[in-house]
Amino acid sequence: MSRLHLTFACGDYDRTRALAEETIRPDGIDLTYLRLPVEETFFRMMRHQEFEVAELSLSSYVVSLRAENPPFVALPVFTSRMFRHGSLYCHDDAGISSPEDLRGKVVGTPEYQLTACVWMRGILGDRHGVPFDSVTYVTGGQETAGRIEKAGLDLPESVRISRIPGDKTLSAMLAEGEIDALCTPRVPSPFVAGDPRVRRVFTDVVASEKEYYAATGIFPIMHVVVIRRDVYDRHPWVAQSLYKALLAAKEEAYANLYDTSALRFMLPWLTPQLEEARAFLGRDYWSYGLEGNHETLATFLRYHHEQGLSRRLWTPEELFAPESTESAVI
Repeated sequence: MSRLHLTFACGDYDRTRALAEETIRPDGIDLTYLRLPVEETFFRMMRHQEFEVAELSLSSYVVSLRAENPPFVALPVFTSRMFRHGSLYCHDDAGISSPEDLRGKVVGTPEYQLTACVWMRGILGDRHGVPFDSVTYVTGGQETAGRIEKAGLDLPESVRISRIPGDKTLSAMLAEGEIDALCTPRVPSPFVAGDPRVRRVFTDVVASEKEYYAATGIFPIMHVVVIRRDVYDRHPWVAQSLYKALLAAKEEAYANLYDTSALRFMLPWLTPQLEEARAFLGRDYWSYGLEGNHETLATFLRYHHEQGLSRRLWTPEELFAPESTESAVI
C-alpha cells in the first residue's frame, strides 16, 4: 500500500535525527526531512505555508490562532526548550547593573513576538519588577538590516514599539549605545567578538537560570511541531503517527547521549553535566505531551496574552491536536 508523503522542515537536532536518517519512520508516512535554520523555517511556514509539517515558534503558532481559519494544528512536541536569561544583553554604559534597571530603557528585539522574548518579558515582570510596558522596544534585523515581523500584530497602545532605520542593525546599535539593551535568541556579533561595550544583563547566567527553575519548576518551551491544517483535516491520523515517531526519536537521543564509550558531542564533561541535569530537572527533563508541561504552557500563554499578542487567554489543551494528547491503553 502507498504511504502518505509529507515534507518536514526542522532544525538539525539529536532528538529528531532518527527521523532525518529514517531509522525511525512514522506509521504510514514517508518523510522528506529538510534541515533548515529555524528563522528560515518559521518565515517560510508563517508567510507561505510551504511545508506539510514543520517546527514552529510557540509564539508564532499562538499568534496564528487569531486567524478566522487557523492554518496549523500543533503537536505537543517541543523541539526546542531553553532557559533564556542569557538572551539579555546591554551596553556597558547604559546604567544597567541588574535586571531591575531595565525599567525605562530602550530594548531591541528582532521581532516583538519571538518566543524567547515573550518568556523574558514575562520573567522580568514576574520576578524583577520590570513590566513589559515599562520599556520602549525597537525591532529590526539583528545582523542584517531589514528584518520584519513574520506575522501581522495588533498590539495595545501601552506597547511603545517602533522599527529601527532600514540601514541599521540591532547589534551595531547596541555596540554604539544607540539602544540600551537587546533581547535576542541569537548571541549578537559584538558579544561573540569580545567587544567590551556589550555584556549580558544576568552576569551569572547558569546560577540565575537554576534559581528560576528551583522557584518555578519551569523549563521554558520554545518550539512546537505543527501540521498544516489542510493536511490534518484530510488525514487526522497523522497527528498520532507523527507524535509517536517523534517521541521514539527523542527516547533514542536520550540513550545515545548517555553512551559513555565515546563522546557524541564536543563537550569534555558531557556525561557529568547530563547526570547533573537529570538530578536537577528530572530524568525526562525534555518531556513531550501535556502531562508535566501544563504549568509551563499556561505560564507562557498568560505572558502572551498580557503582552498583547493573543486576543484571549488560551488554555494548553486548546493548542494541540486531540489525537496527540491521548492514546489507547491495554
